[in-house]
Amino acid sequence: MDSQLKNVGILAMDMYFPPTCIQQEALEVHDGASKGKYTIGLGQDCMAFCTELEDVISMSLTVVTSLLEKYGIDPKQIGRLEVGSETVIDKSKSIKTWLMDIFEECGNTEIEGVDSTNACYGGTAALLNCINWVESSSWDGRYGVVVCTDSAVYAEGPARPTGGAAAIAMLIGPNAPIALESKFRGTHMAHVYDFYKPNLASEYPVVDGKLSQTCYLMALDSCYKRFCTKFEKFEGNQFSISDAECFVFHSPYNKLVQKSFARLCFNDFLRNASSIGKDAREKLEPFSTLTGDESYQSRDLEKATQQVAKHLYDAKVQPSTLLPKQVGNMYTASLYAAFASALHAKHSTLDGKRIVMFSYGSGLASTMFSFRLREGQHPFSLSNIASVLNVSEKLEARHVFPPEKFVENTKVMEHLYGAKDFVTTKDRSLLSNGTFYLTKVDSMYRRFYAKNVVSGTTPCCENGSVLNGH
Repeated sequence: MDSQLKNVGILAMDMYFPPTCIQQEALEVHDGASKGKYTIGLGQDCMAFCTELEDVISMSLTVVTSLLEKYGIDPKQIGRLEVGSETVIDKSKSIKTWLMDIFEECGNTEIEGVDSTNACYGGTAALLNCINWVESSSWDGRYGVVVCTDSAVYAEGPARPTGGAAAIAMLIGPNAPIALESKFRGTHMAHVYDFYKPNLASEYPVVDGKLSQTCYLMALDSCYKRFCTKFEKFEGNQFSISDAECFVFHSPYNKLVQKSFARLCFNDFLRNASSIGKDAREKLEPFSTLTGDESYQSRDLEKATQQVAKHLYDAKVQPSTLLPKQVGNMYTASLYAAFASALHAKHSTLDGKRIVMFSYGSGLASTMFSFRLREGQHPFSLSNIASVLNVSEKLEARHVFPPEKFVENTKVMEHLYGAKDFVTTKDRSLLSNGTFYLTKVDSMYRRFYAKNVVSGTTPCCENGSVLNGH
């Protein structure tokens, strides 16, 4: 058993995001925002969004089915399934229960796990739970599956461009090409009202943007300090940015990712000034006596650290930013979409390398952890994961909506949120083959889904591909 439990982590991944999106540049013009406010100020390019046909359940059905099919996994081989999401569909019934339709067809109802919820951190909670299960005496030898799924939407105003939507599925087990380095984990939890959803009649959150950014950076500092302490304890030498090939961040918007990596450089300077070059030391020295609170508010420090970090950011962070910039804030899926971007860009050079991850969920919960990567064996190899993710083709296949259509769709979604007794549109022309979609919500709020089967292809289920809500 000991030999089987080496390198527990991610064996396989797949990702789905809606085919509908809007360009941030066009949204700037429509909103009357200053040129570059969303594209340069926030650092975003495009934003995916769900139409009435799609939601977190349909996206999860799509990505889990795709994961099993593309990697040739028998649904009977799954023993645990955990979902991370903050998008409320039902206050009692977990998203995981809808996904059981996939497994019940094969007679597998013995699958542990339910949903984890805490803003954008739920996916990481689900991942750590699944890995802990595989590493524990409770493990029955089967795979775990982790699903991160969210639709991030905001009321009209400055936060709306930070929306997005996606679902990611990850297969968990031993001998993984993406192995968690469990002993280096650093966590920070606190009680804060920076972003929360107290109004259950609305999908929209209450947001204190300035506080949320400060909380994010404060949590980052705390997690990095604890991560470094544990690294030094077990490895016997001091950790620095040079000890990892990539750094991957939860990405509400790209500008915060830039600030966050620069903050790690500042942390390295404070811990060991000799670890950075002379020019960098001279730029950062004037800020060495700032208190923590002062440093979070200092624009001069922010500017100086980003200048110092620029060349390292381009090498160690920029490859992970493609999907978060193109799809938007995917809440629980955001961190893992960024990780998928890094695999897409660098998979052929990651064998033997370390990737450091920072997960943040408002309210707040945060963890910094790391993966050690190796190429692995097909189908559980870095090259095959990158191939299955198929990032470029998925991005190119999207349909760009004009801002007016996006706003119109938003109003439709507002009307349908929490509604019952309605049927969705019959027009599925934008959905690709194999995509699940919502067909109706009946008078008892029960939701019904079907799989889009393009003419000439084989239906996925004997009953005509309809998945019924329970």
